[in-house]
Amino acid sequence: MKSVALFRLLFAGALTVSCGTAHASALLQVPPLFPTNNVWNRAIDTLPVDARSDAYVTTIGATRAAHPDFGTVYAGAPNGIPYIIVPSTQPRVAVTFTYASESDPGPYPIPPDALIEGGPQSNGDRHVLIVDRDARKLYELFAAYPNADGTWQAGSGAVYDIAGNALRPAGWTSADAAGLPILPGLVRYEEVFTGNINHALRFTAPQTRNTYVWPARHQASSLTGLNYPPMGQRFRLKASVNITSFGPNVQVILRALKKYGMFLADNGSSWYLSGAPDPRWDDNELHQLGQLHGSDFEAVDESALMVDPNSGQAAAAAGAPMPATVTAVEYYCTAADRYLTTTASDEIAALDGALAAGWTRTGETFAVYASAVPASTTCRFCTRVHAADTGRGATPATGCGKIAMRFTNAWPIDTASLAAPAQPNADGSCAAGAVPVFRMVDNRPDLNNRYTESLALRDAMLAKGWSAQGQGALGVAMCAPSAQ
Repeated sequence: MKSVALFRLLFAGALTVSCGTAHASALLQVPPLFPTNNVWNRAIDTLPVDARSDAYVTTIGATRAAHPDFGTVYAGAPNGIPYIIVPSTQPRVAVTFTYASESDPGPYPIPPDALIEGGPQSNGDRHVLIVDRDARKLYELFAAYPNADGTWQAGSGAVYDIAGNALRPAGWTSADAAGLPILPGLVRYEEVFTGNINHALRFTAPQTRNTYVWPARHQASSLTGLNYPPMGQRFRLKASVNITSFGPNVQVILRALKKYGMFLADNGSSWYLSGAPDPRWDDNELHQLGQLHGSDFEAVDESALMVDPNSGQAAAAAGAPMPATVTAVEYYCTAADRYLTTTASDEIAALDGALAAGWTRTGETFAVYASAVPASTTCRFCTRVHAADTGRGATPATGCGKIAMRFTNAWPIDTASLAAPAQPNADGSCAAGAVPVFRMVDNRPDLNNRYTESLALRDAMLAKGWSAQGQGALGVAMCAPSAQ
């Protein structure tokens, strides 16, 4: 609901907060879309050109200009495919589907004033995209119409777990012809504002073949010629294309098209690139995309990335190994009323055992890049009376361990060095495939920290008088890898 209000205030010109605050609040509501190892988030700039690339480009139109199918306003409505962010408390409503056999049944968390592609009076695709930020679920509808009783009817609907790699059942449509999710492929202003798009995009072509290739799940054609590209075919902007003359925002898009490319997701106009509407776009700058033509693109053979034909998980391209991760575990010491988080296996073993009486797990965990685990640490001890910091710079196996022997019911633990190499941007945003980790600080003289990926826990601690500390409006301390 908040994102709906923000979007409408922006279009009405009534938003008076600073642009930095607006960017941060809008961006941070969008959780990462699929894990780092998902095919949407895999770079394809080093993969080979598909054997039928020239035929595909010719069929789509080698001389046809690229076009931004998004911007500010077109025909009186926001131009592009809008999306909204809701909490898990958003009431669910029933939805009936024309293609019910290939749709995920409801209920769906659709607000009464949900944003519809093309506006409420549109007779086009009328997509409705909704992210449940707490449950990490993406709900997408095609040809969506509200009923007077609060229920909805739609042509088709799909629900995605954006924390996982599951695909639609083979042969099933989605809210898109290719059976793919739509939101991950949109150009979003908030990402362009940060200077990086770290995922593939979405585009359309007039004619496609009656088949699909991984990770697509559905075809929408009766044409059989091998010159027609299949649904799900991935293209990229050729590395040789000089992008230095384009505007700064368009350069961000073009860098993404070179590194991550774009999926053919629907039948439509040639080389139409999809995006979300936003009043902050400069339409004149976006139309610089029209300087590109079909001959500037090439089809990519990404078959080597497929791990399982029924999963979106993708192998790393050559020269791009996935970073190793370890688990950060949170504990609580009742005697000192203090929290700690550690990634050290020996400390975790001790804290779980009899050597660390008084410490208990809270159940909060998250992944940390293994390369972020420090060679040295701050020793923090929980005693029966108080908690104290000492032994800075000592390693757990040497100085901290020796100091620990002098304490009763105490153990050294590492809380101060969880700075992952994936640092948030100044507005608190994280790259695709990474999740924000929030830092809360109590306001006692002996400051204590908590780290969490949970917005609900963060809000609960703030309600108790703690403060957010970190980048952006929500206090993002770092960006951690999402579940693999």
